[in-house]
Amino acid sequence: MDAILEVRNLTKRFRGLLAIDRVSFALERNEILGLIGPNGAGKTTLVSLVSGTLDPTNGSVLFEGAPINQLPAYRRGLLGIARTFQVMRPFPGLTVLDNVAVGALFGAADGSRKLSSAQEEAHRWLKFVGLDHRAAQRADALGGPDRKRLELAKALAMRPKLLLLDEVMAGLNHVEIEEVIEVIKKVRDQGISILVIEHVMKAIQSLSDRLLVLHHGEKIAEGKPEDVLSNDAVITAYLGRKRP
Repeated sequence: MDAILEVRNLTKRFRGLLAIDRVSFALERNEILGLIGPNGAGKTTLVSLVSGTLDPTNGSVLFEGAPINQLPAYRRGLLGIARTFQVMRPFPGLTVLDNVAVGALFGAADGSRKLSSAQEEAHRWLKFVGLDHRAAQRADALGGPDRKRLELAKALAMRPKLLLLDEVMAGLNHVEIEEVIEVIKKVRDQGISILVIEHVMKAIQSLSDRLLVLHHGEKIAEGKPEDVLSNDAVITAYLGRKRP
């Protein structure tokens, strides 16, 4: 085993609400781990605890074997953890290209990258996600599907080792979903490990090496997709049907 991310007994309380309850798992290098569960299960909260936008109540997060609980989100980003968000908020006054260039400049923490080289890097990632034809547009003029591609390009421009994807396929049609699946597979081919939250079952099955299922903040199943999706507890809690 060669885990890039380890989560140990992670717990998060919001006053009286227990949002994450002693969750433990590991994500291997170059693996795609799908994170599923009903609405309110704690999926985005778990990703926020890993990325550093929330602090845990108890438990620990290790990245490449080192504890990162005390590190703020930007420091985790510099280590190689990038994420996308369900609510997409591009820099509205900038072009699509410059939005991605901001990520490229952040990824060069030593200040060695100039704007021109950051824009070259941004062009590369926009082409990678199929958004290069929109490079000169203002980012706030993009529609929903293209904003999702922009979110992904911005995260990739940070040169991540671990990419956290929060429902990047929500609201897309069948063709767009297939396109994003292929992009995510190409991301893994770049040597990037991925934790992906998704509700589109066809997508999560075809993408994931393993699945992790949350329900009311607890881990109720983990393993190969075919095993997890045939688990009675998962069927009852998430898939909305019971075995006959």
